[in-house]
Amino acid sequence: QSFKLLGFLDVKNVPCARESVLYGSLGSLVMGLGHFLATSRVRRSCDVAVGGFICTMLGYWCYCRYNLAQQRIRQRMLKEGMKNRILFEGSYLDPEKEQAGSERSDS
Repeated sequence: QSFKLLGFLDVKNVPCARESVLYGSLGSLVMGLGHFLATSRVRRSCDVAVGGFICTMLGYWCYCRYNLAQQRIRQRMLKEGMKNRILFEGSYLDPEKEQAGSERSDS
């Protein structure tokens, strides 16, 4: 079952959305409660909690999306390398064949 946050953010299908909301709510709780314990001001603590939610959620969102992009780049490079390996294996364009030939001539 899909859950839409604020009517447009589909938490189930958007990568990193679920984790960002969870970490944001945890950051909100920690910062709001910490501010309340330090100052005993309820309204100001609620403001700090909302700010903590936004900052923590956006911070983790950027971190998670960056790691996801890096992972996709690595997967694309690996997929392309495997395709080239299959394509060139055993041919004169095979880089491993040239390395093996040069190692034999050195010894």
